[in-house]
Order: sequence, then structure tokens, then C-alpha cells
Amino acid sequence: MKYLNRIADKTLDLRLEAFGAVQIAGPKWCGKTTTAERRAGSVIKMQDPDRRAGYLAAAQTKPSLLLKGATPRLIDEWQVAPVIWDAVRHAVDERREKGQFILTGSTVIDDEEIMHTGTGRITKMAMYPMSLFESLESNGSISLGRLFNEADYEIDGEISQLSIEQLIFAACRGGWPASLDEMSTKAKLLIAKDYIDVICNEDISRVDKTRRNPALARLILRSYARNICTLAKKTSMLADVSEEMEGISMPTFDDYVCALEKLFVIDDIEAWSPAIRSKTVIRTGKKRCFVDPSIAVAALGASPESLELDLNTFGFIFECLCFRDLRAYSQALGGRLSYYHDRLGLEADAVLHLDDGRYALIECKLGSREIEDGAKHLIEIKHLITEKNMAEKQIKLREPDLLIVLTGGEMAYTREDGVKIIPIGCLRD
Repeated sequence: MKYLNRIADKTLDLRLEAFGAVQIAGPKWCGKTTTAERRAGSVIKMQDPDRRAGYLAAAQTKPSLLLKGATPRLIDEWQVAPVIWDAVRHAVDERREKGQFILTGSTVIDDEEIMHTGTGRITKMAMYPMSLFESLESNGSISLGRLFNEADYEIDGEISQLSIEQLIFAACRGGWPASLDEMSTKAKLLIAKDYIDVICNEDISRVDKTRRNPALARLILRSYARNICTLAKKTSMLADVSEEMEGISMPTFDDYVCALEKLFVIDDIEAWSPAIRSKTVIRTGKKRCFVDPSIAVAALGASPESLELDLNTFGFIFECLCFRDLRAYSQALGGRLSYYHDRLGLEADAVLHLDDGRYALIECKLGSREIEDGAKHLIEIKHLITEKNMAEKQIKLREPDLLIVLTGGEMAYTREDGVKIIPIGCLRD
């Protein structure tokens, strides 16, 4: 299969231009190595079974030997020998040149395993499973960047070619590059299932060399999937798990969740708590989420056919898909996601913050019947911010730059109140 351009391509090029080394972090199978190899002058794969022992011996005795080669030098799965980090940092200082190294890895390394942070020498960038635009399923007729940067940007009348059935299949298949190869529909759906098998049976114990129970890992993933894109408390998920496996303590539950976070499987959304209501009113717990919606589908044992008959459940999975794509599309803008929810029922499924302070309030609504409620929520939050600033007689909190309802529908348009209705099948970076 030919290489499909990734949004991360431009981010990587820019960071190689600005820094001595770039670390690409993200879940396994999301395409980090393939993307990095296209820029690399030479490659060393620490997981190569034929050479692993030699690489580890070199890392222990003289790690600089592993850094020799044409630049950018790609060191894949560098965390196998954490000393490489400090060796790269030192080499960047010595060479005083940009674009020397690319480090890729699918786990988070604890700070105590490396001596120096690498600040100013090694820049970090995230990579995610493929968005709908990257997998050529979104037509990309509406640019998120232009929505923020061009006040007169016209979106009205843009049409998504994605049907609900196609959207459901895309979420079940996931954004794994391997699932886009030429193969049967059933084979494509096996990728996410195998991903969970590998995570539970192997990686969750390898991530920090701690033996863990694959069956418990599966139960925790399933509980997360049952509560995807909700504010479920850990205590309720622990109770859910305990119904099938007794004797699980909260510290054990936390340990497994932490391991899944290190593997970039779980990717919870933090709360946004602006001073527009009492602190006791605004919810501050995390919204439960995965890095890709297909993980939830596989953990639930669901299928495209079952979800077509259960659009209520798919609505939550659709929200996870929107989060995945928003993370990818906003990467060049320095985007990060949070959510707003208060005890009075007012919410924004996502708040997309840019690094320059601009932000968008976003609701994710699968069907057209929900659009009106979503738009009303966004308008009310904006009014609360305006009223708060007026009461304070100064602008303490910036008003949202965009109000967006992402949908699984067909047509894009701008409402009279300024809320933009955008099909996810039209969006791009």
C-alpha cells in the first residue's frame, strides 16, 4: 500500500528544522516508524530480534556507537535502552546542528530512567491513529485552521459523502494504517481486536517490567468502553470490574490504568473550569476516553452491525472519534482538549484550546435532531462568559472564538446565531 500523507509529516519537518532531535510518541501501530523513516537518513530498530542483544550491549558500554549514521538518525523504540536519551542529548550539544535524530516509541518512560529532560535539545511531538481525513474518508472541504484564522471563511453548502453506515465502520475499524491495506472487511476489523490482545497479553506487563493479569486488563478496558465519553468515577468502574473478578483494590485498578496510559491506550479528557459558575457546580472529573474509538468497539465485542441497531451507544463512540480527529487536526496549532460540564446540565463535549489562547466550544452530535440542543448549550456558555466579564467590568475570560457542532450528517452550514454545523466527514487540519 502506498504511503498516505499524515498531518504529523509537517509537524515533524518543522521540528527537525528547529531542534537537534525529535521524539515522536504515540500508540503502537499508529504509523510513527513509517512516518519517521521517510525523513530518516539512517535507521536503527532496537526491537530487531537479530540485533537486539548487540544493541543493548552497545547501550550499556558505549551508547554513542548507536548514534553513528547518516542524519536524521532514526532510533525506533528507543525506550528499550533509556540511556539512549541522554546519549542523544549529549550528541546534540556536541554537534550543534539541527535535525540530527528522531526517536520513536510507544510507551512513556519514567523520569527517573533518564538523567536529563532534554529541554531545548529534544522536542516532543505526539502522533495519533489516522484521522478520517488522513484515511481519505473525510473529503477535507473544511479546514479547522482556516476556521480559526479567517473570519470570512465560508463553509455553507459543503457536503460530506460519509453515510452513517460508513462512519460506523470507520470507527469500528479505527485509524490503524494496517487496516487500510487491501483486504476483506472482516480482516480490517481484526486489527483493533488484535491490538487489544497484544496490549493485554504482552505490553501491559512489559511497559514497566511488572507482571499483570491479562484478564483483569481486559475487564478494565471493557469497563472503560462501557463508560466511554462519560464522567464515570473510578469507584463505579472498579465496582463494574469487581462483579467479574473479586478482590480488586483501587490501588490495583489505578496501577493498570496508569500502565494503559503509558501505552497511549487510555487518553482521558481533563475538565475546563472557567470562573463562570460556583466551583461546586462545575464538574472536575475526567471524561473517560481512548486514543481511538476502535479500542472501545473491540473491548465491548461490538460490530458495525450491532452498532447500526444501537445508535445511542454509537453516539458515545462517535464522540471519541471526534476527539481523535480534533487532536490530529489541531496539532500544528498547538491544540489541546478539555470539556465543560456543570451540575445544571450545561455542557460542551469538547473545548479545543490553541497555544495562543484562542479556543472553540464544540458539541458532538451524531444526528440532526440533537443539533438544536447542542447549539443552545454552546450559546448559553458564551452568554455566561459575557455576563461574567460585564459583571467584573473587565475582560477576565476570553469569549470563545468558535462555536461548533460536529455531526455525522451531510451538510455544513452556519446558523443565524453563529454556530457552525460541520459534518466530521468534511473536516481536516
